[in-house]
Amino acid sequence: MRFRLVISCLLFLASIPSFLLAQDVRKSWTLEDNWKFSKGEQEKAFAVDYDDSGWQEVTVPHDWAIYGPFDERNDMQIVAVTQNGEKVATKKTGRTGGLPYMGVGWYRRTFEVPGFDPEGQRVKLIFDGAMSEAQVYVNGEKVGFWPYGYNTFYFDVTDFLHTDGSKNQLAVRLENKEQSSRWYPGAGLYRNVHLQVTPKTHVPVWGTFVSTPHVAEEYASVNVKTEVKNVPEGTDITITTIITDASGKEVTQKENTQQLNHGRPLEQFLTVNDPQLWSPETPQLYFAKSTISIGGKLVDEFTTRFGIRKIEFIADKGFFLNGQRRKFQGVNLHHDLGPLGAAVNRSAIKRQLKIMKDMGADAIRTSHNMPAPELVELCDEMGLMVMVESFDEWDVAKCKNGYHRFFDEWAEKDLVNMVRHYRNNPSVVMWSIGNEVPTQCSADGYKVAKFLQDICHREDPTRLVTAGMDRISCVLDNGFAAMIDVTGFNYRTHRYQEGYEKLPHSLVLGSETGSTVSSRGVYHFSVEKGAQVIHEDQQSSAYGLEYCSWSNLPEDDFALAEDYDWTLGQFVWTGFDYLGEPTPYDTDAWPNHSSMFGIVDLAGIPKDRYYLYKSVWKPEEETLHILPHWNWEGREGEKTPVFVYTNYPSAELFINGKSQGKKAKTKEGSLQERYRLMWMDVTYEPGEVKLIAYDDNGNKAAEKLLHTAGKAHHINLIPEKEKVSVDGKELAFVRVQVVDKEGNLCPTDQRSLSFEVNGAGAFKAVANGDPTSLELFHKPTMKVFNGQLTLIVSPEKSGEIKVVAKAKGVKTGEETLSAY
Repeated sequence: MRFRLVISCLLFLASIPSFLLAQDVRKSWTLEDNWKFSKGEQEKAFAVDYDDSGWQEVTVPHDWAIYGPFDERNDMQIVAVTQNGEKVATKKTGRTGGLPYMGVGWYRRTFEVPGFDPEGQRVKLIFDGAMSEAQVYVNGEKVGFWPYGYNTFYFDVTDFLHTDGSKNQLAVRLENKEQSSRWYPGAGLYRNVHLQVTPKTHVPVWGTFVSTPHVAEEYASVNVKTEVKNVPEGTDITITTIITDASGKEVTQKENTQQLNHGRPLEQFLTVNDPQLWSPETPQLYFAKSTISIGGKLVDEFTTRFGIRKIEFIADKGFFLNGQRRKFQGVNLHHDLGPLGAAVNRSAIKRQLKIMKDMGADAIRTSHNMPAPELVELCDEMGLMVMVESFDEWDVAKCKNGYHRFFDEWAEKDLVNMVRHYRNNPSVVMWSIGNEVPTQCSADGYKVAKFLQDICHREDPTRLVTAGMDRISCVLDNGFAAMIDVTGFNYRTHRYQEGYEKLPHSLVLGSETGSTVSSRGVYHFSVEKGAQVIHEDQQSSAYGLEYCSWSNLPEDDFALAEDYDWTLGQFVWTGFDYLGEPTPYDTDAWPNHSSMFGIVDLAGIPKDRYYLYKSVWKPEEETLHILPHWNWEGREGEKTPVFVYTNYPSAELFINGKSQGKKAKTKEGSLQERYRLMWMDVTYEPGEVKLIAYDDNGNKAAEKLLHTAGKAHHINLIPEKEKVSVDGKELAFVRVQVVDKEGNLCPTDQRSLSFEVNGAGAFKAVANGDPTSLELFHKPTMKVFNGQLTLIVSPEKSGEIKVVAKAKGVKTGEETLSAY
């Protein structure tokens, strides 16, 4: 009997096609080096025998436009920005950063697939993003086209490869048209490119879906759906899924034998006892390793990272994570990395997220497009909730050459890719189908919204959908807002109550808030609250009282979140400054070329507003911040208001030992008085500013001093990390300051510095955060902006990196970093 069983098994295995019995596990790697690049149209550059010997050698990710030069003629637009309420077209300079992102660019390289088996393997090229209108060729043949520059897409290139897998020629043509964006989009292969090799029978790209239909303290139910491609009808498949925690410890497993039913995924339910729940405070992760076998032989295996958490939106009550109500303390982030441009770098993204989390932020909105995978992965690991956004434009144009050209044919494909890509990430708590789309005011705009929302629900029934709406009268009257799962209002804080009363959700989310503008270290007098304020120096005041015509100051949003359960919190516009949209200086006001909305500037240096948000969002950690600086030569005897951002309820201010009085936060005055301490009648005299803060019981709790800086004396180099890894393209960020003899920052210094990087590293870029600066990021020289800038160093090998900063009139600064 046993002999007959063995013979039967052998006969069954012999009947299985050879491609089902994978000999090798799946493999994937990134295509980073050995790319050739050329700007401009190149006839027949897709051909295998094309001569690219004169092309530039580059590493991907690569942004061809960030190297400049800045020029107001780059994408100068004469338009009316309707979402800003403009009705008359005016000349817009710097709207897309003043950088040369337009035009055609070609990339070429060869690649090999070692041990390639054309009958038993499938090979895919995966692009995390390519800006834009990508046309991809392999060995002279076109394998596909994908227009949207922000989305991840892939092509199966198996049938285009040489049969031995060697010397395959890859060519990519990209094109950015003028007036295709409202901000700096970047250009080129700015995100990673991957090559994936799998058995012919395999789990496809984004072929697993892990959800947690029941979450409690005692146990969690985990549902795992797994797609398998290229399985003959009626074949039994055994799937074994083992779930481990972040330490690698197995917590549960399950094995099922089943058949594919009309292409539906294999489905398993597993139980995890005493689950570690994912949250911003405890970003616990799990791994589901699924092994696919047929007839006892391994076919494929695939590991999915996920988290266990419960998200709820409850009418009148708000948003709940793992049963606890919380308000989103979120920020909007554009995709560019300042001086690095749009080219993805994991360590630079991690730095941005750390700065936001240190401020107290717990959520990110990916404005206004699909994010880089690295950002979402880092949010999983660091504990930041994510609203993944898809489009800034639907079927009606905002930009002459925007996404509306592709919407009808490509919107569903793009949305499917986005949702499948990120539906296993525990950090993702909402999908956003659009931002301020003109379609919101169309009579049948709700139909387009429903089309997109239904796709999200089909691909992921576990999350709700929102959109950023700025035409509140339209969306309240035409059914648009009522139809979408979660009402997202962009600004219009005075309409929140109306939205709450009229809409069936009984919830309102601040999907875009603030648009307060400021330039780091710039203070204008007199100090007054004002909209769309213009100054001769083309900077906005860091007192944080200036905002855009459509927007408001931070306190409006703080109060709404604090006073009403039905408000869901906010996503501030924006966490960081970004390239393009230099509002309020975008109307023929060159040389402005970057935003002033950021809580942090383009160099990654916090503005004063950072500490206002931190004082409210992170009250458990001491905040005691004084503004402005105290170097006001020529203002002696003039009124120079002093603001303090603190988590303490009250404080007393002293100028050269003389009390300016005690101030306490109060709900009886303006909203600013509720969250800021303000001494409006301080008379400037150089010397010492002293602040004593008091706790709720009136006891002295903290003290801070600020001094008038003396003559610039030397340069300080302050590394954010003293040790950096050579692996993973980690970058080192160094704060550079011009200081006096005692080490006080010289807050009005604007001198030019030059840099040398020797040893185990190389100069990468530099930024000063000045939105009017036209100095190039990739040159090792730049002026400090109000005494500071940020230097970026790339480690090349293990060893010591010596960094030197020089300038006329001050002592040279030196610092040694360690690369390992």
